[in-house]
Amino acid sequence: MCGRYTVFTEEEIIEMREIINQISKKFGPDAISTGEIFPANIAPIVRMVDGKVEIERGTWGFPKWDGKGVIINARSDTAFDKPMFAKPLKRSRCVVPSTGFYEWTHEGKKAVDKYLFRQPETPMLYFAGMVDRFKGADGEMRDHFVILTQNPNKCVAPFHDRMPVILQKSELVKWLRHDDYVRSVFVREGPELIPTKA
Repeated sequence: MCGRYTVFTEEEIIEMREIINQISKKFGPDAISTGEIFPANIAPIVRMVDGKVEIERGTWGFPKWDGKGVIINARSDTAFDKPMFAKPLKRSRCVVPSTGFYEWTHEGKKAVDKYLFRQPETPMLYFAGMVDRFKGADGEMRDHFVILTQNPNKCVAPFHDRMPVILQKSELVKWLRHDDYVRSVFVREGPELIPTKA
């Protein structure tokens, strides 16, 4: 994990609709992907800009050094030690708003059933992430983000050996602003999640 996640925009998911509306006002309609989010899609992120918490957009995945594909996740237990991740983790963390993430059951190497993971009381999930800037083929600099992962809790372990680092809404500003808060988030167990067959 995390290989796919969701940005659903149903009427009842008010928080996500507000995020999408702000993105549309800032960047125009169709500025991001919605529904099922795939690697290299453009999606909403929350980050610090000039000392203020802002809703922005970024491309999911840091480009690989050889230009073939993207790196979409970073292990929280080793991110501080990796040259690609250490600086953005210290200077440009972000939050990735979602409405859940997918995992699959397998028979051997074959994916069989797809499950959507959400918290029991809310359709929103906030992933801990980091953002950096990379030059595109057109020479323009663009924001790219990765999602941090940790060991799975008992809800996710039967499906995968990693899960996203999940933040509660009340923690978002602490994650973005306070460097000393980061490691405490990494060492705790993830929240209870409910898998639903998709």
